[in-house]
Amino acid sequence: MKQRDPQNLPPCEDSHTSGEEETVQFDERNLVALFEQWKAIDLLSSLRRAISDFKHETQNNHHSTRSNGSDSTYVTFSRVRLFNELDQIASSLTLERALYYIDRLIKGVSEVRTGAINDINLNRWKEYDDIQTDSLWIIDRRDVSGVHTAGYWGNFVPQIPYQMMKRYTKKGEWVLDTFNGSGTTLIEGQRLGRNTIGIELQSRMVDHAKKLVTAEPNRHDVIVDVVQGDSAIIDYKALLADYGQKSVQLVIMHPPYFDIIKFSDDTRDLSNASSVENFLEMMGAIVDNVSHVLDKGRYLVVVIGDKYAKGDWIPLGFQTMSEVMKRGFVLKSLIVKNFEDTSGKRHQKELWRYRALVGGFYIFKHEYIFLFKKR
Repeated sequence: MKQRDPQNLPPCEDSHTSGEEETVQFDERNLVALFEQWKAIDLLSSLRRAISDFKHETQNNHHSTRSNGSDSTYVTFSRVRLFNELDQIASSLTLERALYYIDRLIKGVSEVRTGAINDINLNRWKEYDDIQTDSLWIIDRRDVSGVHTAGYWGNFVPQIPYQMMKRYTKKGEWVLDTFNGSGTTLIEGQRLGRNTIGIELQSRMVDHAKKLVTAEPNRHDVIVDVVQGDSAIIDYKALLADYGQKSVQLVIMHPPYFDIIKFSDDTRDLSNASSVENFLEMMGAIVDNVSHVLDKGRYLVVVIGDKYAKGDWIPLGFQTMSEVMKRGFVLKSLIVKNFEDTSGKRHQKELWRYRALVGGFYIFKHEYIFLFKKR
C-alpha cells in the first residue's frame, strides 16, 4: 500500500496540534473518480443527496473508495474537516458554485502544491489550523511533552521554534540556533525532521542539552548536535562542512534580555554586557557572523523582550531589531507573544503590582518575535 508523503499533509503526530482528530483514508483514484461523477450531476438536489449518502457511508466505514488493492495510493483526511468541505458544496446556492468547490476538493486530493520554503500543501491549507498566522500569540502554557522542561531560566516555549520551522523550512533542511540553552530548538527540530545545530557557551548546558536530545526519539533520522562555542566568532562554514553542508535555511536566536538574568560569569555572555550599547554591539557581531551561512531569501528569527532600568523602559527589542536591519535584513513580521509570571515573580504578584502602582510603570507581560528575511 502506498501513501502520500506525510510531509505534504497536515501534522498527525507532531506536537502542538489542536488535539487528536479522527481520520479517514481513501483510495485516491476511486475518490477522484467519485468526485468527477458528482460534476456530471445536473441538479443541486441530486448532488446534495449524493453527498449525504457518501457522508453516511464514510461515517460507517462502508464506502467503496476506501480500498483498491495493495498497489493503491491512499489519501488521508480528518473526518470533521472533510465533512466541512462536503457541507460547503452541499450548501452552495448554485450548481456552478458547487462545481467550483468540487474542483477545489479534487485538487486537494490529487495535487500537492507547496511553496519554496515549507511543506505546507496549499491545496489543503484549511487543515493547517495548528499554524499561527496572526501577529498576537496567546500561549496558555508551554509544551512539556517528551523531554521538554521548564527548569532552565530564560528558555523559551517550544511552540515558537515549532511554528518557525513549520512555516519557514522543509523536512531535511538545516536550522541553526545561536543560543542553544537547554536545547528547545533542537528537540523541536528533531521531532519535525529538521537537521538542527545549537551553539552554546556553557559546557554544562552543552552536556545537559545533549542528554535531553538523546532521550528524545529521532524518528526522522536527522542530525541534531550541540556545539560549545561563541556564536560571535565561531567558524560556521567549517562547522557546517563537518556535516557536509555549506549553509542553513533558518536561524533562530533567543538571546539573554541583556542583564535581566545572569547566565554565567563568561565575559562573552550577552547577559554580562557592560551596557545596552555593548549588548547591541555583541548581538550585531553574532548576526554578522551567522549571516554568512544563511541562504539568501531565507529567514532569521529573533525572540527578545524589553527591560526596565531605574524605572525607565528600555526598548531592547526594538533596538535589537534596528541592529539586525542595519545588516541587510528585511523585517517581514513582528509578533507579540504573551508570557506569564517568571520564576522570580511567580510568588510575588502583589509585590510587583504594588511596585507598578508606586513607580508608575506596567509589568511586562509580553515579548517579541522578530522575523527577518535575508536579502
